[in-house]
Amino acid sequence: MTPDVATIEKEKQQNTNGARPEGAQSGETKELTGAEIFVRTLEDVGVDTVFGYPGGAVLPIYDHLYQKSGFTHYLIRHEQGGTHAADGYARATGKPGVVLVTSGPGGTNTVTGIATANMDSVPMVVFTGQVPSGMIGNDAFQEADIIGITRPITKHSYLVKDVNELETVIHEAFHIANSGRPGPVVVDLPKDMVKTTGTYRGSGKVKIPGYKPVTRGHHSQIAKAAKMLSEAERPLIYAGGGVNLGDAASELTELVEKTNIPITTTLMGLGGFPETRSQSLGMLGMHGTWYANMAITECDVLLAVGARFDDRVTGRLDGFSQKSKKIHIDIDPSCISKNVEVEVPIVGNVKEVLPELTRMADAPQIDNWWSTINQWKEEHPLKVPYSEDEITPQYMIEKISEVTRGEALMVADVGQHQMWLAQHYKFNHPRSMLSSGGLGTMGYGFPAAMGAAIGKPDRTVFCVTGDGGFQMTAFELATAVQYKVPVKVAILNNGWLGMVRQWQELFYEERYAHTHLESSNPDFVKLAESYGAAGFRAKTPAEMEEVLEKAMEINDRPVIMDFHVTKDENCYPMVPAGAALDEMVEGEE
Repeated sequence: MTPDVATIEKEKQQNTNGARPEGAQSGETKELTGAEIFVRTLEDVGVDTVFGYPGGAVLPIYDHLYQKSGFTHYLIRHEQGGTHAADGYARATGKPGVVLVTSGPGGTNTVTGIATANMDSVPMVVFTGQVPSGMIGNDAFQEADIIGITRPITKHSYLVKDVNELETVIHEAFHIANSGRPGPVVVDLPKDMVKTTGTYRGSGKVKIPGYKPVTRGHHSQIAKAAKMLSEAERPLIYAGGGVNLGDAASELTELVEKTNIPITTTLMGLGGFPETRSQSLGMLGMHGTWYANMAITECDVLLAVGARFDDRVTGRLDGFSQKSKKIHIDIDPSCISKNVEVEVPIVGNVKEVLPELTRMADAPQIDNWWSTINQWKEEHPLKVPYSEDEITPQYMIEKISEVTRGEALMVADVGQHQMWLAQHYKFNHPRSMLSSGGLGTMGYGFPAAMGAAIGKPDRTVFCVTGDGGFQMTAFELATAVQYKVPVKVAILNNGWLGMVRQWQELFYEERYAHTHLESSNPDFVKLAESYGAAGFRAKTPAEMEEVLEKAMEINDRPVIMDFHVTKDENCYPMVPAGAALDEMVEGEE
């Protein structure tokens, strides 16, 4: 039997009010079971939320959770949903997401979520059960080599071989996950390691020889960058997800305000600079704004901040920003000059490097550059088609932006809706746009939004998804209902795998192979209601506005909004695969 939410919350409150749990951080040596050491060490490192699913290999831990813990355990319905929820929690709060699952399929079901977090540098610690130590390698029931399976998609991994090392391993796992370039860490727990007794020290000390991420940039390199920016005629800042992950939005804003240099962001960098300010050019890349893509093509000095020059941003590499000298700030030296050669590399934490750069840089004389950019903005704005009879996706996103006043925490799944959200929602705060940018994981949106809402209960959390992506992890509705998580889910229901359909239309002569969903889609309103969530449907703009108003008034359970949108709408601008950024297509008038 799993403890109910009220009991867990009561115990958590008691632990909070009564200082630390017995023995935690006391320095007093105790002999405890591995399960007890596990729970106490998670409390020591400040864990308050765990997404998990029980099973035989981790039952000793769950048996201990039945008695007492200082954190809240959320019973997810599938291990993939748990990793996405932990991912959303981490991106929204800045604290590592924590997952606890059993051995074999419990571990392998986490792989997509771990890979998603790894591609986007999200701090996460995943604890997997394992068969007893003496049975590893014997093809035992529910045995899987989770360390071998996940090694290419984790920052580090541990197989615990001595219960006396468990406490140290957990401390190291959280330190590694959350320092330097963040990322997921897997800790594999053989069943005997959590059943047997070992020594708990409560010391919390972490010493990892050879692991010392560089956080301060080289002074002379920063000075060189400042001189280049100050003397530039057409400078541009290109900000990536490192700004959000590094909590450097205010430092970036100070640099832009002092220098008045135009700035464009990646999908992962949205919110790192307020889009309502005049210097913002919005998102760049495959579905970026026309003027952002032209600015990066024509600039003479490009400052990349916490970005990695991925192919969705650069387009064809030999056509990418050929007229510019490039400066790159990143905490991961392996990212610098990996895809694009840069003239001034600066290895360091963006939060520490940017203030020094701002102090040294002067505002360049760029009136002519701004005249050119403003003319591009006027001649090539983002288009918002409107019809009284049909809901266009772009209009819907703008309405959500209006209803939430740009203050909501938005979570996107993957597809056309993801790009429309990036283009038309006005992000003004860091950590306000969560999406799978690197791996492009369909099914990420809803469970990640649930995790974000759990981590940030004071914020309105919207998930924008498609009828295809939502069905991949819709079963987590049960979790959201059980724990009364008030996520508002807007399904852009066009009856298609929309982005794939768009590519089939543009590049495969309209051969729509296996992308049509309409005939088999469920009734999303009835689906929501069957789980105990609220469900609404809208087919016209007037109905849509009424549904949004109703959804904003519900705060005790998830809300599913089934918006029937224009079926054949395409997402523009678009840079075709293999083309350069200035070869983008603007679409129909």
